[in-house]
Amino acid sequence: MNEETAAPSSTLHLKTERKSLNHLLWFFALVYVVEGLGQIGGLIAQPLNYYLKEVHNWTPVQITAYLTVFNIPWIIKPLYGLISDFIPLFGYRRKSYLLLANVAAMVGFFMVTRLTKPDELIFALMTTAYAMAISSTLCGAVLVENGQRLNESGTFVNQQWLWFNIAAMSAAIGGGQLVQRLAPTGALHSAAAVVGVAPILVIVGTLFLIQEQRTSINVKGMRETLDGLSAAFRRRELWIIAIFIFLYYFSPGLSTPLYFIMTDSLKFSQAYIGSLGAIAAAGWVVGAVVYRRYLKTLTLKHLLNLSIGFGTLATLVYLLLSSEISAALISFCSGLAAMLATVATLTLAADYCPQRAEGFTFAILMSIINLATALADNVGSYLFTHIFKGELAPLVLLSAGFTAFAFVLVPLLRLGNKRQGDPAVTRALEPPPPTKR
Repeated sequence: MNEETAAPSSTLHLKTERKSLNHLLWFFALVYVVEGLGQIGGLIAQPLNYYLKEVHNWTPVQITAYLTVFNIPWIIKPLYGLISDFIPLFGYRRKSYLLLANVAAMVGFFMVTRLTKPDELIFALMTTAYAMAISSTLCGAVLVENGQRLNESGTFVNQQWLWFNIAAMSAAIGGGQLVQRLAPTGALHSAAAVVGVAPILVIVGTLFLIQEQRTSINVKGMRETLDGLSAAFRRRELWIIAIFIFLYYFSPGLSTPLYFIMTDSLKFSQAYIGSLGAIAAAGWVVGAVVYRRYLKTLTLKHLLNLSIGFGTLATLVYLLLSSEISAALISFCSGLAAMLATVATLTLAADYCPQRAEGFTFAILMSIINLATALADNVGSYLFTHIFKGELAPLVLLSAGFTAFAFVLVPLLRLGNKRQGDPAVTRALEPPPPTKR
């Protein structure tokens, strides 16, 4: 091929990749807007907490235990990834599952609008939790497949969580206003009705923005997937990454204790508590912008260390919580720190997923985060209620200490000067060079 024919071909290839990148960025934006609104921690979060506290007089431990049930679908995410990796549905490994999951989410939320008893609500809310978890898993598989293909894992992770928190800002403000203006039951039902419409965005995005080749169940494809799964379990790096992620995210949770402190001790209005959630989400958004402009070129090791340091400081400043102004500043810093931690850890996870088992492997690592977070939230509420007797300061110090401990774990990852988004799969699976004798 001469230079004259090669140049147009190269230009066409670059244009095709750019178009694919833009479509994917829009797709991830739509999916994570819906995730930000539709998860149990989204628009329905504050109305649900307020409903259980005011109508049923539940304690922090009871509420946290109730909400923990909804983490189960997120903890078993590898199952959805495994099924989609192995079994195409209507000719697609990702698109068909995404469509069905979001239809199920709509059904679940509209069921919530007609229920009041906690034992009845748990079934409808569990339907939405499974649907959101499946949608998130398939979106993660799309991220890994295309992130490794385009060397843009970090960009995609940043895009997802940027839009997740733009939606979370709206959800926090909206949830606070619903609780402030409506009776507890009315606020809960109104939030469910609003969120029930949101999955339409993902349905549209899946149909028009995702390019996926049709496939069918065949022996060769299943063998390739089994090889990918085998590679995942054999790789030392993935085991170390899994342990690191669990320990990084297992710091005693502050969320439910903070809600009770703000409501009962500091006497913040429910609308203002909702606004604090929006301020935290704004911190996430600013973190996404800061990452895109200044941190994208850092090595992955430096980004992880930066996120740990900032996360430790952002936790410690909760010791200064005393007023609405301090709460706003602390919430913003907390959101910014959480964004840096999320981009760093999810980029680490995406870069080390083996091919043909992307959905399963990425889902395992995300499930570890969900498991660690759920356990940490329960431990935090238990310590706050039974050990620290409603005192926040000891819990803050303990949580900050757990976060800081992650510094010790970073060298175990042996990242060297690895760049963000540089797939580690090919390099890690190649046999090592022969040793010199």
